[in-house]
Amino acid sequence: MELPVFKYNPNSLELEFIEKEETLCPVCEKEREYTYTGTFYSIEDVEEICPWCIADGSAAKKYDGEFQDGSCCEEVEEEGYVEELIYRTPGYRGWQQERWLAHCGDFCAFVGYGRWPEIEPLQKELQKDLHDIMSDYRLNNVDELKKLLSKRSVEGYLFQCLKCGKHRFCIDMW
Repeated sequence: MELPVFKYNPNSLELEFIEKEETLCPVCEKEREYTYTGTFYSIEDVEEICPWCIADGSAAKKYDGEFQDGSCCEEVEEEGYVEELIYRTPGYRGWQQERWLAHCGDFCAFVGYGRWPEIEPLQKELQKDLHDIMSDYRLNNVDELKKLLSKRSVEGYLFQCLKCGKHRFCIDMW
């Protein structure tokens, strides 16, 4: 059986949010070759959910859970986008509270983690996001931002618009 494709987190396997590991899914109660290792917010402590139960929404429904905190997501045009992200998309691992960025009225796809070497070639495209980060952290110039993004206490998160291809970027700190 082919792994489901997640619109907003298409690199889940490569980024190891989904891992190849024999497991018994607590949702469908089937033996599966893949398991989800990311965040899942529910009252019960649930582990080893299979990707298929994420994709069809049955995991979120069974445990009244969410894969993203909707209050930490940028605004989008349609409620269906929010439901797909929160209830049917694997999350990513952030240090504090994960944010999900949007562009062109829809959520962006999570591309991966980024520090200065990954961000530098996209500097012009990310100008607004980098300016906002510099303002939030009271940085005076790009050299200070580069230094900040080189520290181990900072993690960057790179996204890409599904409609126009533009990249977006945010960070969090310990």
